[in-house]
Amino acid sequence: MSVPGPLSSPAALVSALRTAGCVFAEDEAELILATARTPEEAVSMVERRAAGHPLEHVLGWAEFRGLRVTVEPGVFVPRRRTEFLIEQALAQAPRATVVVDLCCGSGALGAALAAALDGAEVHAADIDPAAVRCAARNLAAFDGRAHEGDLYDAVPAALHGRVGILTANVPYVPTADLPLLPAEARDHEPRVALDGGADGLDVLRRVTVGAPEWLAPGGCLLTETSERQAPAALQAFADAGLTARLAVSEELSAHVVIGVRTQGPARS
Repeated sequence: MSVPGPLSSPAALVSALRTAGCVFAEDEAELILATARTPEEAVSMVERRAAGHPLEHVLGWAEFRGLRVTVEPGVFVPRRRTEFLIEQALAQAPRATVVVDLCCGSGALGAALAAALDGAEVHAADIDPAAVRCAARNLAAFDGRAHEGDLYDAVPAALHGRVGILTANVPYVPTADLPLLPAEARDHEPRVALDGGADGLDVLRRVTVGAPEWLAPGGCLLTETSERQAPAALQAFADAGLTARLAVSEELSAHVVIGVRTQGPARS
């Protein structure tokens, strides 16, 4: 889609975005104009957005809990509702000194926790190389590290039994529901960050099974789920030996399962 009119009339950019179906066309045009380094780049960004690319991929960043998080094309975009998970993590373990963020995507969760927990050792891991590169950039300011690999296989062994906060924003969309996702996610975010298997809980179960050996006494695991999946997710946490509860934000439509390692030695 071509943007009509010269950039000297920002109204042309707003019109192009509105015609493409962007509900917040004025706000998006303002962000694009503030981010673009040249008029030509602004026009190109509007054309990409009008073609259906996520705004965050077009801008190259997303705002997450007061941070400007780099988000590269092909990397999962952090959702505003996930800020609720961060709030719950900090409330549960406000003095955590070791943080691990699995299925880290852009590394937004690890960066947000690093910013709030001054001096914490932060590690992020993802199976997607593009996500790991992006997370490394976002964690660099906090001396955090990003690792490539499948869940715990990517985490340094020295962290066994030491993790105070373990976050895992796992993919939890049932495979059959993937075609129902908005086009921005379906067409522009990696399937590995979305597909949770037949019931959406395949990755969650793998994370919960391994969590006790990595968590410190009193350490917590937090993950998002849907309202429909919450009972089964809670059961998976309990089956792994974690004391589990569900936190809900109606405002953000967020459901977070929190599991705490309350007793017993870490498994080796």
